[in-house]
Amino acid sequence: MDDLLRIDDVLSEEQRLIRDTVKGFVSDRILPHVGDWFEDAVFPARELAPVLGELGLLGMHLEGYGCAGLDAVSYGVACRELEAGDSGLRSFVSVQGSLAMFPIWKYGSAEQKEEWLPRMASGEAIGCFGLTEPDHGSDPAGMRTHAKQDPSGDWILNGSKMWITNGSVADVAVVWAQTDEAVRGFVVPTDTPGFSAPEIHKKMSLRASVTSSLYFDDVRLPASAVLPEVRGLKGPLSCLSEARFGILWGVVGAARACLESAVDYAKTRVQFGRPIGGFQLTQEKLAWMYVGLGQAQLTALHLGRLKDLGEITPRQISFGKLANVRAALDIARQARTVLGGNGITLEYPVIRHMNNLESVLTYEGTQEIHTLVLGEALTGIPAYR
Repeated sequence: MDDLLRIDDVLSEEQRLIRDTVKGFVSDRILPHVGDWFEDAVFPARELAPVLGELGLLGMHLEGYGCAGLDAVSYGVACRELEAGDSGLRSFVSVQGSLAMFPIWKYGSAEQKEEWLPRMASGEAIGCFGLTEPDHGSDPAGMRTHAKQDPSGDWILNGSKMWITNGSVADVAVVWAQTDEAVRGFVVPTDTPGFSAPEIHKKMSLRASVTSSLYFDDVRLPASAVLPEVRGLKGPLSCLSEARFGILWGVVGAARACLESAVDYAKTRVQFGRPIGGFQLTQEKLAWMYVGLGQAQLTALHLGRLKDLGEITPRQISFGKLANVRAALDIARQARTVLGGNGITLEYPVIRHMNNLESVLTYEGTQEIHTLVLGEALTGIPAYR
C-alpha cells in the first residue's frame, strides 16, 4: 500500500533498515503461525525471545549491558512493525524492554544491572512487571501488595498482581509494593519460594500472549532486591510512560495491517458483477481509514522526535496513546465491515487485531484515565475522583 503522505521518507537510513528487518522477521516467523497461536491461546515466548534478542529488539532503546542504545523513533518503528504482526508480540517486547529492563536500568543497583540486563537483552532471561492488582488498576496508589523489612534486613513480600504479561514464563519480576516509607520496587527472581504465577485463561483478546496473576506468600527477599534509586509512584509511572510510547507506535502497525487487508479484499471480492472496491460506500470507508492511519502515523513520529530531544511529557504520551489506540480500533472495526462475514475468520488478520485492540484500549491506562490527563492539562483541574 502506498505511503501517500511519504511519512517513512523522513526516516533515517538506519531507521528504514530497522523497519525492513523487523518487517521481514514478522513476515517469515510470525504471520504464518500467529493465527494458530491466537486460536490455540499460546505464545512461544521461550522460542522467540533469543531471536528477538539476536535482532537487538529487547531493551533496544537502552544503553549498555548488551542493549542496542537506539533512538526513540527507531524503537517506535520496531514496535509498529511488531504489532503489524500481533499486539501480543509487541507487548512481549514492550514489557521486556520498557517495563522490566527499564526500571532496572534506570533505578537499579550496579549489581542488579549486571545480573539481569545482559541476560534480558539477549533473550536468555524473560521479565515481567507487577503493578496492577485485582482491585487496583487505574488507582495504583491504593495497592495492597506490601513489603516489610524484618530485623535481619530481609524484605517480606505479600500480596497479588493481575493481568501481568509474561508472568508465567518470566525469570524475574519487577514488583511494586507499599512499604512503611513509600512505594518501592523489588527485583524478584521467580524461583523465590512463595512466588507463583498462574496463567489467566479464557481470554478473547491478546490470546497470542502470556497473561498471568502473580501471588506473593511471605516471599523473602534480601535487602539487595530493592531498587535503590527511586521511591514512590514516580517509579512505576515512569515505566508506564516508556511502555505507552511503544503502544502509540505499535497500534499504527495493527491499523495498517487491517487497512491493507481491507484494500486487498475490496479489490478482489466481486459482488453485483464488480469488485466491491469500486463502490462509493466502500471507497469512503477506505479513504477515512487511510486518513486516520496517516494522522496516527504523524502523531507517533512527532512524539518520537520530541522523545529523542528529551522534551516529551507524560501528558503528550497520554495524547498519543488515547488518539492512536482509538484510531486503530476504529480502523479495525471498519475493516471488519469491508470483509463482511470473512472478517470474523482467522484466515484474515482483522478480527484478531480488532480483538487485541480492545485490550490495548484499556491496558497501561484506560481511555478514561488518559482523557482525564488531557482534561487536567486543559483546565488545570484534576477530575480523577
